[in-house]
Amino acid sequence: MTESAPALPARLYLASASPRRRELLTQIGLAHEVLRVPAPPGEDEPQHDGESAADYVQRTARDKALRGRDWLGAQALPVLPLLAADTTVILDGQVLGKPADRGDAVRILGALSGNPHQVHTAVALWTGDRLLEAVSITHVWMRALTPDEIDRYCDSGEPFGKAGAYGIQGLAGTFISRIDGSYTGVMGLPLFETANLLRSAGIQIP
Repeated sequence: MTESAPALPARLYLASASPRRRELLTQIGLAHEVLRVPAPPGEDEPQHDGESAADYVQRTARDKALRGRDWLGAQALPVLPLLAADTTVILDGQVLGKPADRGDAVRILGALSGNPHQVHTAVALWTGDRLLEAVSITHVWMRALTPDEIDRYCDSGEPFGKAGAYGIQGLAGTFISRIDGSYTGVMGLPLFETANLLRSAGIQIP
């Protein structure tokens, strides 16, 4: 019986419980540890008055990284670089966050149906002495959906916990006719921008 190779020691913390972000870091061979930082009250952080959708997603990623930094200090955990990200769907300048319930998911998917939108994913990397930031902007075209398709998709459970009430890597991949930008950014962690931040911090990508 062949023994499995020992896990590599974490080279950074991922301040996200998203399985998709974990999969993407694993895809590029980057050993990491999930840092489960208590979230602020509410499912999504509120958008500030007068704050643009683009500024909102960058601020929330930055805030996640800084909360992770503070959590490391409070828990006396080993200091490693810490990666945080936030994704939001923007339609006509308005943020479409995670659906609160089924009715909200139906509303969001109905608004996206047949309409182009943007997916912004901001990435923030705290290295102990500086905070590095990047953002990926992807234009997405979703075909028109019938009410029955929306209902069946909601029945699958996929819309919940996802910005814009869909995940391109799942069943909703059949809804997307075209993208202009980063597929991994739409998934939740743009690998090109993330790799550039890691290299800037001196973290080698395997």
